[in-house]
Amino acid sequence: MWNRPLAPGYFRMGLAAGKTFGRSRPGQFVMVRIVDSGPALLRRPFSIHRLLREKGRFAGVEILYRVVGSVTRRLCACSPGEKVDLLGPLGRGFAPPPSARTHDMVAGGIGVAPILFLAEYLLEKGCDASACRVFIGGRSRNDILCMEDFESMGYRVYITTDDGTCGEQCLVTEPLRGALAETPPDILYACGPEPMLQCTADMAAAHSVACQVSIETMMACGMGACLGCAVKGRRFPDKYLHACRDGPVFDASELVW
Repeated sequence: MWNRPLAPGYFRMGLAAGKTFGRSRPGQFVMVRIVDSGPALLRRPFSIHRLLREKGRFAGVEILYRVVGSVTRRLCACSPGEKVDLLGPLGRGFAPPPSARTHDMVAGGIGVAPILFLAEYLLEKGCDASACRVFIGGRSRNDILCMEDFESMGYRVYITTDDGTCGEQCLVTEPLRGALAETPPDILYACGPEPMLQCTADMAAAHSVACQVSIETMMACGMGACLGCAVKGRRFPDKYLHACRDGPVFDASELVW
């Protein structure tokens, strides 16, 4: 459908998709393959960034990606009309408790991709955005993505960068720490680098706040066949969970960090 730059090195791509994708939930993902890329390039996983609608009807999905390798370099060169093969929706997404009224969301870098979908989903379910907070962190101003999208929906947005070029100069977990101590939400959601997720999970546990995390890991098949995305679970220490099948969204208490 379209392929648009969002920030230096970051793109949003809109992809026409069948009705099955209209049932996607925040946190689920798609495996993408460029049709003419040949067998050498495996599919790559991308979080579903949002659902696209035309005249009120489902039309496709949007992904947000950062150009880091051969596949994403090829993706950013795609033009409308080129065929991209999608497999999905896959994995387990976020599961907001029906009783929750206040929802806080934390995103590190490209981890904002499923968080925006979640924010839109919560609004559709009647969430009061003004009672919820979004914390976005990045290395610099260029890595702060979708801030305006969250603000336009009415969420309270807090920004941090490593170099201080946008928002506070600190880790994104620092303003989160203060917010949790002052006004704990009913539930906390996070997606980003593992150290950020671990810190977020630890703080949530310290304040007895429910926490769901979407982990970032490489996936070769996306369906649990290759077993390449194994993560250690807490419930069964002698068995491994798999991000593509059991996740990528987990209750933070399920994982061994």
